[in-house]
Amino acid sequence: MNGGPGTDDRSPEQADALLAAVRALGPLAVAYSGGVDSALVLAAGVRALGPDGVLAVTAVSASLASGELDAARALADSLGVAHLAPRTDELNRPGYRANGRDRCYFCKSEVLDTIAAVAREHGFHRLATGTNADDAADPFRPGIRAGHERDVRTPLRDTGLGKADVRAVSRLWALPTWDKPATPCLASRIRYGIPVTGHRLARVDRAETAVRRALDRAGLRSGQLRVRDLGDRVRIELDAELVAAAARLTSLADAVAEAGFAATPVVIDGFASGRLNHEPRPATGEG
Repeated sequence: MNGGPGTDDRSPEQADALLAAVRALGPLAVAYSGGVDSALVLAAGVRALGPDGVLAVTAVSASLASGELDAARALADSLGVAHLAPRTDELNRPGYRANGRDRCYFCKSEVLDTIAAVAREHGFHRLATGTNADDAADPFRPGIRAGHERDVRTPLRDTGLGKADVRAVSRLWALPTWDKPATPCLASRIRYGIPVTGHRLARVDRAETAVRRALDRAGLRSGQLRVRDLGDRVRIELDAELVAAAARLTSLADAVAEAGFAATPVVIDGFASGRLNHEPRPATGEG
């Protein structure tokens, strides 16, 4: 990802405000996915409270993309923070499996309940997430309600840090996540109305891994990549400037088919964050 602080950069002042907010909270556990937002909250906890004053907790389930847990653990280790990785079972929640537009509420409820319970067992009674100011303004964030109901703290949002600010402060602190692409859960790749199952999550994960490998072999490095399960077809989304070249690669359709989408038509398009929020549900429950 390109960019970073410029001549009018406010990141030092924003960093100070974030540290003050975290310091005021006192010892806390962080719902830590390893993404840019929660990584910054964790790093702020270390700087404000010391490594013993913060606990990193990563929810591990079928919706976590391959490689994310290892990367999260490595960063927590580098910060000297204790890191726990309890299993969560979103698939046991009917509201999550149904995959309506409120799916994230049921997911976050499961995740936050599990993380909070584990944190309390280790002496941490306050929980923070990486929700930022832009998230709070997004109308498609039902998971935020689950945090409100549980009195989860949001120091990034409370200090007015949006996504660009989070990246700027992360870069100021030399965090390796400062330019990490967004890595939402695998369920976000499945069109609303198509039931979420372990099988669907696993094949999306396999497909994204296989597609990225095929792109790398062709010399096409895409910062963003999604394999969307649309029921009647699969859509590969990647950086817009690579779409034309990627469309000429027969290896991409082969990779998707071998991952478990046999005989499903494949289309290739430019990446758009939250795209499924603006698309209609399939005509039937299974698409």
